[in-house]
Amino acid sequence: MKWLEDVLETPQRAPAECVVEVGGMDLALHGLYPLLREVRVETSRSEAATATLIFDNRRDVRGRWDVQDEDLFAPWQPVDIAVVFGAGRRETVFRGYVREAQGEYPEDGGAATFTVTCQDTSLRLDREHRRVQWAQEARITTEGQVLRSILGRYGLAPIGVGGVDDRQVDNLSQDDTDIKFLRKRAEANGYELIFYPDGVYFGPMRLTAEPQAPLRVYAGNGTNCLSLQIREDAQQPDRIRVQIPAERGDASRDEELTADLPVLGRRSADSEGRGLEPFVWTLGQGAGNDRERLRAQAQTKINEADIRRVVAEGELDGSLYGHVLRVGLPVTVDGVGTRQGGIYYVDRVSHRIDASGYRQSFTLLRNAVGERFP
Repeated sequence: MKWLEDVLETPQRAPAECVVEVGGMDLALHGLYPLLREVRVETSRSEAATATLIFDNRRDVRGRWDVQDEDLFAPWQPVDIAVVFGAGRRETVFRGYVREAQGEYPEDGGAATFTVTCQDTSLRLDREHRRVQWAQEARITTEGQVLRSILGRYGLAPIGVGGVDDRQVDNLSQDDTDIKFLRKRAEANGYELIFYPDGVYFGPMRLTAEPQAPLRVYAGNGTNCLSLQIREDAQQPDRIRVQIPAERGDASRDEELTADLPVLGRRSADSEGRGLEPFVWTLGQGAGNDRERLRAQAQTKINEADIRRVVAEGELDGSLYGHVLRVGLPVTVDGVGTRQGGIYYVDRVSHRIDASGYRQSFTLLRNAVGERFP
């Protein structure tokens, strides 16, 4: 009786604590935690993670300001943000660098603030424009070898690269910064590029990975999800049409591709087999005459449409959840019934830590209905 276990379960109710380290030093050593008003961390499958630290700013009788005159938040200072849950278990939310600092001094001096904006470690990969010939016809390499070579310059390591070492590339050249080049490679392959605190993921959506701790709605003492809205979108295509040029000459032919993602439920949420006219989108000619790139772009587009058939948005009590919800991984939603419950894919998470506690606002995606647990 799984529902009864959820109701009777007693969650960890100790409030989560935020730890901020700048330049390898805890803010406690500078006495700045009492002035730290709010910490926000924005994470996404498709964008760099950012962090914002908002401090109350105070000036002493000598005219020295408590925060900015500490000279702690210089550009490119390393920043780590972690959450400590009950029993001292620590999970890192963000790792990156100071990108911008801004002081605000309104008419009311008591309302002065100092805001620090940070970006994840991908920021380092956007400093130098490089021209590199990675592969030529006589020298074949793989996507994995290119990835490791680039990340190695910055002391970063790939995680879960999977089959990218089996994907060979030839005539591959770089004329861009490293991060822009990697994002183009991810787009060309239909991959995700996510900079986590412990490494970089470059590969396809991990829909079959081990789900994270479940989000529980109306589960008595086991409830950790404060609010949840789930909508099903019927206006997502079932197929995508792409015009593939012939190997020789000016001829071309149309190909129709369907999503090749695992179904995260008992049945797909598409409209195939419902007696309707075909629901087909057509891909433009952005990739020119590159046949493989056209197919890859079309597959990426239909997969992204497929995973957005069901969208869930809500908010977690981070202390009751007891974990940092990660983007780019599955999570189980429990307590919303047999149609909408089950496995979802985490698209975005916004972390907010302030005097009221730790909240995680999230967006989840799914391509199916019907409860099915691993």
